[in-house]
Amino acid sequence: MDRRMFLAALAASSAAPAFAGGHGRLFSFRGINNHVVTGTAEIVGTTVHLLDDFRFDGAPDPKIALGNDGVYDPATLSGQLTNFSGASSFELPEGINPDDYNEVWVWCERFSVGLAIASAS
Repeated sequence: MDRRMFLAALAASSAAPAFAGGHGRLFSFRGINNHVVTGTAEIVGTTVHLLDDFRFDGAPDPKIALGNDGVYDPATLSGQLTNFSGASSFELPEGINPDDYNEVWVWCERFSVGLAIASAS
């Protein structure tokens, strides 16, 4: 085997870091409180990504947040949801560890009510 073939084989066999390719924990949405919400969220590092399949029927003041076992955590509010379909991303507030949560929420801050919960797939 010549040097070029050896280096190519070595590069192809090297292990990639855990998040190479952008894959993280996946969550599947379901609407609550009479809202229709479908699609998938993914958490990679400290960013919540709503994927291309995300669809939301709309409401005033929707924001993305995290929660655990059906309980929303207001400290995790991450930003205004302005696109009601398709992909968008939200950076979690500083100091929030996403590994401490098992749900992604769509939360209506104006009326203090949950609109959707995405649980781990």
